[in-house]
Amino acid sequence: MEHALSPATLTELRRPRPYPAVSVLTPTHRRDPLNAQDRVRLRNVVAEAKKQLESDPAVTRERRADVAEQLDRALAEIDLAHTEDGLVIFAAPGEHQVWSLARPVPERVVLSDTFLTRNLVSAQAAERPYWVLSVSADRVTLWDGGTDQVAPFHAGGFPLVRRQENFDAERQEQIGDIPSTFRDEGTRHFLRDADTAMGRLLRTDPRPLYVTGEQAALSALDEIGTVTREAVHIPHGGLSHSTPDAVWQAVRPVVAAEARRSVDTVGRELESALGRKEFAAGVDEVWQSAREGRVRLLAVEENYRVTVRDDGDHLVPAASGDLDAREDIVDEIVEQCLETGAEVRFVPDGTLGDAAGIAGVLRY
Repeated sequence: MEHALSPATLTELRRPRPYPAVSVLTPTHRRDPLNAQDRVRLRNVVAEAKKQLESDPAVTRERRADVAEQLDRALAEIDLAHTEDGLVIFAAPGEHQVWSLARPVPERVVLSDTFLTRNLVSAQAAERPYWVLSVSADRVTLWDGGTDQVAPFHAGGFPLVRRQENFDAERQEQIGDIPSTFRDEGTRHFLRDADTAMGRLLRTDPRPLYVTGEQAALSALDEIGTVTREAVHIPHGGLSHSTPDAVWQAVRPVVAAEARRSVDTVGRELESALGRKEFAAGVDEVWQSAREGRVRLLAVEENYRVTVRDDGDHLVPAASGDLDAREDIVDEIVEQCLETGAEVRFVPDGTLGDAAGIAGVLRY
């Protein structure tokens, strides 16, 4: 199952497919007893997708068999013992993908010529992914950071490993002269290469960046780095050769503190926008502004969900399952705002007070 959604992956998912491109969404549960129902619910929603394929006259027999086989393959790959809060299956002629999301999704089946990606985008924004770069004189490791873990990232040239003939790590350790190591021109060149590689990755997948290492290594990056110089530095050595859990334990307090500061900053921006009359609150008002491309900063409470329908002029409350009900309108708003270049921030429940779960700072 896939978890990490990069901009390049999203672009690939959004490209047109031969009809039908099938999107199957279902909520899942992390723990007993609720997760006991997930297997039945998943099989039922996949069966509904096959039923829609059978009844669609635009789908040829050959393509129907192909996509049905892709759905079966996707179903066989799912390990319900390790699900999160939502599951998305994409299936089209010759391909399938399964995505596990740390955010609930409505149960639905959509046949189109593109995959339904708004729920993935919203889940990715809610997780606020970040990078952790662990540096040492002989190895630079990059970690993909999420809500409660980090994982090694093997792309973009990472991990960077210094050739043994250019660096004797054992001798340096015996000498114990860490500061002079990072004044060595060969080491500084190695760190500069790491900074350059990190800059390339941030251009394609921008995220907050944390850098760990000996204080001497961090000082060297302050002098020679570009993107790494501007990152949050965590003086903790040894993590470039360490385990994901050790890295997570080292960065967790700093990531949590940065998140708290971020929430405070969002609150101040919303308050300032209210005074300037550049403020929108509530799902209907924010949706109207989002469609016009006016939202500069969107704030959403983490568990805010609402079901609505469009009466032509406004969004009005609706019951789940009603005709034309839109159960993932919050995810639609998030995706729309990101498409128009807005910053999207998820904040703890209750943070937005009278704004009813969702608010925006407007461009004009």
